[in-house]
Amino acid sequence: MNNWINQCHFGDCIETMRRMPDGFVQTCVTSPPYFGLRDYGHDGQIGLEPTPDQFIAKLVDVFREVKRVLKDDGTLWLNIGDSYAAQRGGSHQPAETLAGGQGGKMENGATVNRDRHAGYNPTRNASAIGVKHKDLIGIPWLLAFALRADGWYLRQEIIWHKPNPMPESVTDRCTKSHESIFLLAKSEKYYFDNGAIAEQIAQSTANDSRLTREGYETVRPDRGFPGSASHGNGLLVPKGDPTKRNKRSVWTVATTPYKGAHFATFPPALIEPCILAGAPTGGIVLDPFGGSGTTAQVAQSLGRKWILCELNEAYKPLIEDRTMQPSFEFAEAA
Repeated sequence: MNNWINQCHFGDCIETMRRMPDGFVQTCVTSPPYFGLRDYGHDGQIGLEPTPDQFIAKLVDVFREVKRVLKDDGTLWLNIGDSYAAQRGGSHQPAETLAGGQGGKMENGATVNRDRHAGYNPTRNASAIGVKHKDLIGIPWLLAFALRADGWYLRQEIIWHKPNPMPESVTDRCTKSHESIFLLAKSEKYYFDNGAIAEQIAQSTANDSRLTREGYETVRPDRGFPGSASHGNGLLVPKGDPTKRNKRSVWTVATTPYKGAHFATFPPALIEPCILAGAPTGGIVLDPFGGSGTTAQVAQSLGRKWILCELNEAYKPLIEDRTMQPSFEFAEAA
């Protein structure tokens, strides 16, 4: 098993995961290529399937292997964005929600993904993919429902609110400033460290039962305690840390540039809560779409082990650079 840990394994992620043993990964934190976004110039790439249905089916295959390698109490944290369709005959123009121009130029001049204009773009041929010109395709929920049908427990949609979204020139809808992160579980009961991601609340509201119910428990009046707050037919008394509350489902995290290459990467602050809640110290975090290695970098900084899969070996120097910090003495996950 050690030959899998703290390494990036290059090649097709499905074929790579098929060689992994069953049930040894604690959580998966990942963001697959979005539908119709970029041509990475690599055979077997995901994201340029002719139709959304074929794209979704391919991802279901990927996450079926993820589910197999997860422990029975494992989770999947899945970030996926949406796409708009247009009727332009499959032309090379970028989707209307995206900025134009070339991406993926590394500092040494190497190209790790092609210009998003290159090649056939399925989002530019609306009728061929079964939608209308200007339709929002609905990729995130199509994928979420498909994964649920494949046996995953669909537990929550988390909204990634971007305070600095990509500017858009459209005048007939709002500028999009969010994406979805889905929390899915392999089993009905699963590992979730709620306390590790609890939010701090202002001291002025710490004793307001209307705002901090999560920090209190209700008891019968005859079992009340001095200073407890009234609530209905019972009393609210502090439990645990009354200055903390459950993390909310809207996460405000600014996008952050990465100097290694000009393409979209996970902001580390976005996936820190996923890893903290999804795996204990020493637990294994998997990302089947490793990219520049953000998941590995954050997992390692938090004392977790990691495994990446990545199709394109051009990312290797980026991943090595981001995982060069000193190794931890890992405790074995429970």
